[in-house]
Amino acid sequence: MKKEVKRVFEGNLEAKTAKFAIVCARFNEFFVSKLLEGAIDSIIRHGGKSDDIEVAWVPGSLEIPLTVQKLAESNSYNAIIALGVVIQGATPHASIINAEVAKCLAQISLKNGLPVINGVIAAENLEQAIERSGTKAGNKGFEAAKTAIEMVNLIRELPGRKK
Repeated sequence: MKKEVKRVFEGNLEAKTAKFAIVCARFNEFFVSKLLEGAIDSIIRHGGKSDDIEVAWVPGSLEIPLTVQKLAESNSYNAIIALGVVIQGATPHASIINAEVAKCLAQISLKNGLPVINGVIAAENLEQAIERSGTKAGNKGFEAAKTAIEMVNLIRELPGRKK
């Protein structure tokens, strides 16, 4: 027996009225540039315009959250996408960076009531970084942008939000 609910909230994949900021880490730029290409492609394929996309480059993934926070405070965007690639080495440094970035991005999103999408790849090796930035595992930048588009539209549908 199927139970009926009063209303189901869902976001669609229509980007034409949204503005996006994308923050990219320059460290591992070869991979990050592929993620950025995927994110921009995703937004445009879903009806967005290149004029509604702004990109900021930072030195590394650990610098992403501060830049995202400043962009969120500007109230100029419907969503912010963070892109970076952190590859695990012999020390736990990469794990620490990934955990801190993820935690900070979630806090910024909640504090500002804004979709902040974590597209920072945590790769164990170069092969995983290659796979996730556009080869057999797909382009995680494209997927991050798709998530951003859906979240923008979901937020617009929730009670108490401006359409």
